This record gives sequence, C-alpha cells and structure tokens, in this order.
Amino acid sequence: MACPSLLRSSTSSFHGQFPIAASPPRLAFGNPRNVSVVKAAEVVLVEKTESEKASRLKTAYLERIIPKLKEEFSYQNIHEVPKVEKVVVNCGIGDAQQNAKGLEAAMRDLALITGQRPVKTRAKASLAQFKIREGQPLGIAVTLRGNVMYAFLDRLINLGFPRTRDFQGLNPNSFDGNGNYGVGIKEQSVFPEIKFDLGKGRGMDVCIKTTAKTDKEAQTLLALMGMPFRETGPVTEVRKKKLRSHHFSRKGGGRK
Repeated sequence: MACPSLLRSSTSSFHGQFPIAASPPRLAFGNPRNVSVVKAAEVVLVEKTESEKASRLKTAYLERIIPKLKEEFSYQNIHEVPKVEKVVVNCGIGDAQQNAKGLEAAMRDLALITGQRPVKTRAKASLAQFKIREGQPLGIAVTLRGNVMYAFLDRLINLGFPRTRDFQGLNPNSFDGNGNYGVGIKEQSVFPEIKFDLGKGRGMDVCIKTTAKTDKEAQTLLALMGMPFRETGPVTEVRKKKLRSHHFSRKGGGRK
C-alpha cells in the first residue's frame, strides 16, 4: 500500500507541471448588462475611407469623361452634360407559373449579378391564346441607380462582353432616338458569379437610360465609358445563288 505522503507529493508535482485551466466565466442571462464581451484583435482589411469611395467608372466619368464631352459638344453648363440616369435589367420566364423553383433560382442569379434583389413582373391583362392570366408572374426586373448602377456597368463592360462567345461588338443602331440604349445578353454565365450550366441558358435584357437629347451624344457617352461599339462599314449586298433547272426536277422532289 502506497504511503499517503508520497501520494500527496506526486499529486502536487503533477499539477505543477500542467497548470490548471481557469474555469470560463458564467454569463448572467438574467441581466444582460453584466455580460462582458472580450474584444478580438482589430484587423482591418478595407479602410473606411476606401470603402466610401465611388466606383472607378463613376470616378472616370466625373474626372475625365465630363471634360471631353464639354469640349466636343460645347456645353455651356455642366448640367447639360449627359449622364446615365438608370439601368433596367429584366429577364423573361415563360414557365414561371408552373416552375416556382425556377423563378426563385432566376431571382437569386439576377440578384448576384446586379447586387440588388429583383421584383416579379406580372401580366397586366389576360390573353387566352397564350394561356396568360391577369396578375400571373411572367418575369423579373431590377432597376439600378447610383453606385450600384456604375458597379454593374463596370462589370458588364469589362467582364460580361469580353467573355461572350463570338462577340464582335455592340450594334450602334440600337438606340431608341431619345438617347436610350438596349442590349440583350444570351447567357448569364458570362458573369463569374453564375456557375456554368449545361442545361438551358437564361438570358436577360439591359436597358440604359441616359439624359442625352440625341443618340449621338448618348453613343459618345457610352463609348467613352468603354462600351465596345462595332464600326459600321459599307453595306454589302448579298447575292442570291441562281438556281438551275435540275433543282426543280421531279427526281429531286421539287416542283417543276
């Protein structure tokens, strides 16, 4: 049988090698004022001054684009210089009534692309030939303004269009006559936030509303922002192939 003094000495030496951990403080649930919160180490990844800065596209518009527009069109007042007022992004979903999960997935994808949650667009009237009832959801849309609008335009110009397959530039004739421009995107997967899906792709329409009075001013504004308009060359007439008599023979299945 071991000696009690020996046991006490061995126990004291064991606790001396491994210090006893302090018991965690008890939280007073009854009185929240007594709860003390331990502040973690302050690690700032983004400075507050940098986070409050405008996007680079807006900065380029204010510092470089406005002076060029004033010089080219001889504006007397700075308020005459055209600017982008808003951007409307909409996406049509034909089977929104039968596929509720697909509608929610489309809203989630468009929110990731634009940075703002879209709203559902509903039918204003009933059309029996298309099996559409009044109030039925047909698509989604989102209206962007301010810094969110400039951030989306920056990503659309520098990420969306260059990643488009077989992209040959934007059509400069897509203005509506009042300084507004519309463009369609066949695949939303050109944005890096959307995962590429081998199934049916979903496109969207982008309508850019400006305060320009003419289409020339609006095109110059968007071109200075970086919109890749293609150059319109001379229209070449496509010559039709002349059909010969054997194309209409009975043996070929055509008409004679």
